[in-house]
Amino acid sequence: MGKVVLVTGVARQLAGRFVRRVQREPEVDRVIAVDAVPPRHDLGDAEFVRADIRQPVIGKVLAQAGVDTVVHLDVSGTPLGAGGRTQAKETNVIGTMQLLGACQKAPTVSRLVVKSTTSVYGSAPRDPAVLTETTPVKSLPSGGFAKDAVEVEGYVRGFARRRPDVAVAVLRFANILGPRADTPLAEFFDLPILPTVLGYDPRLQFVHEDDVTEVLVVASTEPRRGTLNSGTFNIAGDGVLLLSQTARRLGRPTVPVLLPAVTWVGRLLRTAGVTDFSREQIRLLTHGRVVDTRQMRETLGFRPAYTTAETFHDFARTRPPGLLPPARLAAAVDGLAARVQRKEHTP
Repeated sequence: MGKVVLVTGVARQLAGRFVRRVQREPEVDRVIAVDAVPPRHDLGDAEFVRADIRQPVIGKVLAQAGVDTVVHLDVSGTPLGAGGRTQAKETNVIGTMQLLGACQKAPTVSRLVVKSTTSVYGSAPRDPAVLTETTPVKSLPSGGFAKDAVEVEGYVRGFARRRPDVAVAVLRFANILGPRADTPLAEFFDLPILPTVLGYDPRLQFVHEDDVTEVLVVASTEPRRGTLNSGTFNIAGDGVLLLSQTARRLGRPTVPVLLPAVTWVGRLLRTAGVTDFSREQIRLLTHGRVVDTRQMRETLGFRPAYTTAETFHDFARTRPPGLLPPARLAAAVDGLAARVQRKEHTP
């Protein structure tokens, strides 16, 4: 008998892609896809079970199917359907508690993979230039999805202590982008004019949605020789981009706003239903965040196919053209630089 993999949150595109991908692994015999909302996308040969992980029924699913691998992807900053932020928090936190309780009672479970985020580090002006998995957090997230992720990771650590026989991998993803990205940051980049914080040009890291799928496969299947797929891992593409560079590559003009007024702008955008410009996202777009990925490469044995710049390029090519066409803007900048250089060399 091969592995029996249970995946949560399959109504979302990211989880749906993973479900279709993990079925191609030769060691996987059966995939059970779970969500409270029926997915609109194809799940291949996976068995869909309509179940709310906040309810005890998830324990019955684990027991009846003899699940040995649980991939928990139902941790997100945006809710599906009605309910807003309250529903999202309940699914993230209470749903995770219920799922971990069911896993603890299921003797067949031997591997647990949990989707998390680098937002657990927060974004503060005195943060180190590069954050590792063991860096002490100077400013814990005060709300939103980032705070949910901190709580989720706390419950996962408790589960790992109670079930030391289970291999547990927590994957802290940088901001996920790609042609099909539907994250709050992707919505921000879709704005015709990007509000920025006056005097700040933060460093940003991205991970491609295809790399997200592949690293989930690595973490949820048998480890390769010399690697260990349990622990906490930062997942991001190599390199960084400045916020000003992303704006130029999209052809989007920016509007610098004084820091005290940024919160008001974010509230206005949320009220208009344009994008979820949360407090944590404002901090990210002020101070930025860069994480170290050495453990991802050396311990987990995974190397992303896309760098941060390549990820953003693949994302940008699918977006509507901006008010400032990138090619024309680049030509204007190059022309200006050439004129300045000629002037400097003129006697």
